[in-house]
Amino acid sequence: MPIIQSIRRTLRPYGKTAQAILRWKRFSFHEAPPIFGNSKPKSGSHLLTQILNGFTKIMPYKYVDAEPIRTIEKDGRRKPKEEILVDLQAIPNGVIGWGYVDATKENVSFLTSTGRVNYFMYRDPRDMLVSQVFFATDMHEEHGMHNYYKSLPDFGARLNVAITGIDKDGLHMVSVKQRYESVFQWLDVSRQKNVMCIRFEELINNRENTLNAMISEVEKTGYVIPIPRAIALAVLVDAIQPKKSHTFRAGKTGGWKEHFFEEHKKLFKDVAGDLLVQLGYEKNNDW
Repeated sequence: MPIIQSIRRTLRPYGKTAQAILRWKRFSFHEAPPIFGNSKPKSGSHLLTQILNGFTKIMPYKYVDAEPIRTIEKDGRRKPKEEILVDLQAIPNGVIGWGYVDATKENVSFLTSTGRVNYFMYRDPRDMLVSQVFFATDMHEEHGMHNYYKSLPDFGARLNVAITGIDKDGLHMVSVKQRYESVFQWLDVSRQKNVMCIRFEELINNRENTLNAMISEVEKTGYVIPIPRAIALAVLVDAIQPKKSHTFRAGKTGGWKEHFFEEHKKLFKDVAGDLLVQLGYEKNNDW
């Protein structure tokens, strides 16, 4: 990491805290409930963090953590569950955390404790796969699948691998069906405890209602947002700037239709079964 970048990263929390002190005219940031924004990779996490940054303008939070808490590191290492829990517990008071965290017993117990707020975002698996292939091939040379994807003849061949997964020559990536096991786990948790599950598509196509529901999720803890709801909603809407994300490519829903040919549809159905029906994205497998 370049020295200047390292210095900026070290100083960022202090600068953001100073800005929050000036904005909210306070030194204590214990009043608003702890928030954690969670997501499946390539499912709108940067859109979610933009909203979380909007929260710092409508409620007294210091800032949103710059780095996500990951279950799987960028180098492909899977973190021990104890290490992930330590990372979650280390989020400072008044700071909004985010990441890509599975619904393990330890994580659920901590994140869903009384007075906390959790958002979990997921996306149509087909769009997620397309996004992942583009990201790993064209946007992130350090991605574990980058070289292998580049060795394949075309996007269609890469999409086949993304659907089936791979486990050979030191490469390991689970199938699309296995990827979504954690989505169902969080959906199950949300029916019992304070986790709001959000479809990426809802934030794109039904934005104001979804943002209103996110605000209501905070108020379920008993906390009262200190500005009028209409103003708070407008701030969150304005915070969403997809093109400011360094991973922005299309920012739309249903883009999979441009890349899934009949062979990909058949392969997806063979591998994933009725995954789309279970998630509510299709009424049956005749898509």
